[in-house]
Amino acid sequence: MSGKARHARMSRRAFAVTALSTLVAGGAVTGAALAGAEPSRSDGKGRRATRELRGMWLATVTNRDWPSKPGLSATQQRAELITHLDTAVSRRLNAVFLQVRPTADALWPSPYEPWSQVLTGTQGQDPGWDPLGTAVEEAHARGLELHAWFNPYRVANQTDPTKLVASHPARMHPDWVVPYGGKLYYNPGLPEVRRFVQDAMLDAVRKYEIDGVHWDDYFYPYPVAGQTFDDDAEYAEYGGDFPDRASWRRDNIDRLVLETATRIKAVRPGADFGISPFGVWRNAATDPLGSDTRAGVQTYDDLYADTRKWVRQNWIDYICPQIYWNIGFAAADYAKLLPWWAGVAKDTGTKLYVGEALYKAGDPAQPAAWQDPAELSRHLTLAQGYPEARGHIFFSAKEVGTDKIGAIARVVADHYQQPAMPPR
Repeated sequence: MSGKARHARMSRRAFAVTALSTLVAGGAVTGAALAGAEPSRSDGKGRRATRELRGMWLATVTNRDWPSKPGLSATQQRAELITHLDTAVSRRLNAVFLQVRPTADALWPSPYEPWSQVLTGTQGQDPGWDPLGTAVEEAHARGLELHAWFNPYRVANQTDPTKLVASHPARMHPDWVVPYGGKLYYNPGLPEVRRFVQDAMLDAVRKYEIDGVHWDDYFYPYPVAGQTFDDDAEYAEYGGDFPDRASWRRDNIDRLVLETATRIKAVRPGADFGISPFGVWRNAATDPLGSDTRAGVQTYDDLYADTRKWVRQNWIDYICPQIYWNIGFAAADYAKLLPWWAGVAKDTGTKLYVGEALYKAGDPAQPAAWQDPAELSRHLTLAQGYPEARGHIFFSAKEVGTDKIGAIARVVADHYQQPAMPPR
């Protein structure tokens, strides 16, 4: 999410910055004792490999990471993809999370939705190759896991349905779509929508030997001041058994998560299902079970995503909260959110991975801590004290390659000298 840097449109990662603009001060740094890595089997070269996820997001929405621009030839697109995979290997990562359904479209030949315009520049135009199929094959050839990253409900980063290809499901079913905040979304309150988005995603799960299904932070859209997400008719039809609209909306998302989890296990039992939400479930001031944060957005209240429940009830295989703030950040301190999430995951069977804001490293608009190449390395050192934390995912691939101030190189030097295999 998503995670989830700024570009032509606000990304899933950039929203974290905006969401926290309303935060108030508070909180001090906490620490944790170091602990050893979990032992596991040999990596095939006679060395003992630890079980630890080392991942990167490869974002395609608005051509954030790849392809570098729409309209490249199939050969150029493939070469760029291979470069990203090779970069992951050189950084000693072991998993890539490729965004294959950024806006109700597809980076594989799908019978449900059109080819993504990020490939050719024209939605619905065949790019002449199969990006997801190639990514799975080439990642596995390099010893990398390939997780398919989907966005369930986002339809378009604009509000004019006529800009979508004529055969787009959103045009065939205009009653499924809600404009909000300058974008188009499928309406989570419609059972037929929930079934359709599952079918569209499960098509890729059936066809490809992916290692996981991954969602980011978009469920109901982030709140936009002065705007209302219009689901009055759906609430009137389906919300009668709930005390309020918020409870009904949370149930809609709960159903999406649980139904998808069940279907994935039926289709591809070995694939993990994980979600990467915004890093704050609820503030403690809102709910005593919440974190010691002062976030302007809370996933439970604003996105209707009860992320804590999904972990505690073991509906998903892993949770990867986007803890996109530095150690000591007053309103949302990494050193407070990490132990909070570790406590949520403890004894649940749900693995905890941590979403890391590599894109902030060296960004002059960010706080001083992000100008220090060692900030991210300190995050991993802190996480060693929490056995529930089983790895980290970095946003995102472009920065893994460019490494503006050497932050990822520092992580590799400090933490990734020994081989690691993803937890299973």
